[in-house]
Amino acid sequence: MRKEIKIADRPVGGDNPVYVVAEMSANHLQSYDRAVEIIHAAAEAGADAIKLQTYTADTITIDSDEPCFRITGGTIWDGTTLYKLYREAYTPWEWQPDLCAEASKLGLACFSSPFDPTAVAFMEEMKMPAYKIASYEITDIPLIRLVASKEKPVILATGVATEGDIKLAIDACLREGNDQIILLKCVSAYPTPYEDMNLRMIPTLQNKFGVVTGLSDHSAGSAASVAAVALGARMIEKHLTLKRSDGGPDGAFSMEPEEFARMVTDIRIAEKALGKSEYSLTPQQERERSGARSLFVVKDVKKGEELTPLNVRSIRPGDGLPPIDEPLVYGSHAKHDLKRGTPLKKEDFL
Repeated sequence: MRKEIKIADRPVGGDNPVYVVAEMSANHLQSYDRAVEIIHAAAEAGADAIKLQTYTADTITIDSDEPCFRITGGTIWDGTTLYKLYREAYTPWEWQPDLCAEASKLGLACFSSPFDPTAVAFMEEMKMPAYKIASYEITDIPLIRLVASKEKPVILATGVATEGDIKLAIDACLREGNDQIILLKCVSAYPTPYEDMNLRMIPTLQNKFGVVTGLSDHSAGSAASVAAVALGARMIEKHLTLKRSDGGPDGAFSMEPEEFARMVTDIRIAEKALGKSEYSLTPQQERERSGARSLFVVKDVKKGEELTPLNVRSIRPGDGLPPIDEPLVYGSHAKHDLKRGTPLKKEDFL
């Protein structure tokens, strides 16, 4: 499978910089102007893309008070129904072309998560450069096949997926001839407890499925995202809002702009610090090797005098023979007079 993917004009995977996605979700609070502000905040914070969600309450569920449509289980949305939540959270479709245009002006890619075929058709009209399949849609193989048929990158969140679900979703893409697949490690808990994140799955997913991997992070703060980069994540997705105190369905587990900017900075620092996997010395390390220990004459020695630990020792700096040569030196004799402070060379003894 391919190891590098392009979203718009930016490559994802390989040795390229980590691709950072700001998820707007419902944080616009039904205000178009606020949505635009979030896009500007994402650009200023260093994101590569802004992500929307393309659904209505009627395309994602039905209006029902039956028990299975009521949200329970200790979530931040307990007590409401799916329909009421999505009616509050959805991003009006009429905004989305203009939001994408605004993002483009700022150098951001703009793409979305579709939740039914009408959303896919709408996204195609907008020429969005990628598709994100949300965690709860990973079992919707017909939707995934439709998305994959558009020959654009497919980002699969794995928040509720078994290994079998992931394999079926990847196979669905491949059957459509689309190997532009990104798997995001994810936990569908909002916010996600750190002990449930299991970030070590990121290299496991990469090795198992041979695709670009990343993290859709619903935990508090940026520590998990930075740790994920160290484990090989090439895409990080994080919710962005203007102020958590403004509320909204996703506000409690979203980052504020200053926090998002700090996360991006820390990711870039982590990338630099990770460096290369092969063992080699930097130019600075090569220069500093001159400060390593070596064998020096530490007491004046006359020609023919025996070299011993009393007159030759391993000290800094590194101008003399390496300390490993001590057995060759001790018991030999000076070829000529040696002054204290002389770095010992092979031509100095026999």
